[in-house]
Amino acid sequence: MTIGFIFISFKLRPMNDFLFLFPFLSLFLLFLGWPVLYSFYLSFYETTLYTDWYNVFSDMRYVGLKNYEQLLQDPQFYWSLFLTLYYTLLTVPTQIFISLGLAILLRPNFRGKIFFRTAFFLPHILDTLIVGSIWLYLLAPQGWIAQSLAPFLEKESLLNTGLLNHSWTVLPTIAFVMALKVSGFGMILFLVVLQRIPQEYYESAKLDGASSWGQFRYITFPFLKPIIFFLAMTGTLMSINAFTEIYAMTNATGGPALQIAGQTVTSAKISGYYLFQQFEDGKYGYAAALSYLLFLLAMILSWGYARLLKISKNGTI
Repeated sequence: MTIGFIFISFKLRPMNDFLFLFPFLSLFLLFLGWPVLYSFYLSFYETTLYTDWYNVFSDMRYVGLKNYEQLLQDPQFYWSLFLTLYYTLLTVPTQIFISLGLAILLRPNFRGKIFFRTAFFLPHILDTLIVGSIWLYLLAPQGWIAQSLAPFLEKESLLNTGLLNHSWTVLPTIAFVMALKVSGFGMILFLVVLQRIPQEYYESAKLDGASSWGQFRYITFPFLKPIIFFLAMTGTLMSINAFTEIYAMTNATGGPALQIAGQTVTSAKISGYYLFQQFEDGKYGYAAALSYLLFLLAMILSWGYARLLKISKNGTI
């Protein structure tokens, strides 16, 4: 039946194309498709730290929707969602602003543009763990950046703890670092669009007496809308799944602890890191349920961004 469906879908002609795709599809189904399906099955079971580590799934116990019910009653889960929202609001606009600023600055008439474009894009291709580890040393209490910022912040607190060990500065600092890391990718996308805008539009606007802001608002910005929505969507999804940067820049602690409404929480435990903690504690069923709730949230947000992009193309916003 599957082969017949493939033949019908491709109108009996591109079977050779499917054969070329077969190695990729096989690996995809084996290493990604099957784990996704199995994790959904696992979300209805319970495991503990006392599970036999040499046969880790030997004593799984079926609990139905218990993992989902506990998750929806877990204050730590809601705290992680709040921090994820906060982290997203810090990261996404900053990334878009820096990317657009770099693209405007490094347009074709800028001398040395090749060097600077390469320099700003390079961090994007580096592993997040490497970038986080480098910034961990730069932002250490006695590091160069902390020492430079000390006169402008709480000097005693900064010199003793550093930006990454203070509950109020750890998440904004990580958000800014990640915005810098990925801004090179957005810069390239914005550059492509900016170079495709016909110059006649700007010449006509200048003849009509339009200011620089007016040219940007009525000519440049409409062309940039799809890229802005794309970066906002991908940035939001990355924030939901963010783990490596939190792990690297907080030394696997999730940030300093603080008290919120009688609960002891950590100041950088966003949803991706909270998921890692459940897995690390051997709560595989609970972690699987959490992953599917986050997946549902990501799907809803993706649908919302897609609707906004469609409305934007129709010119109603």
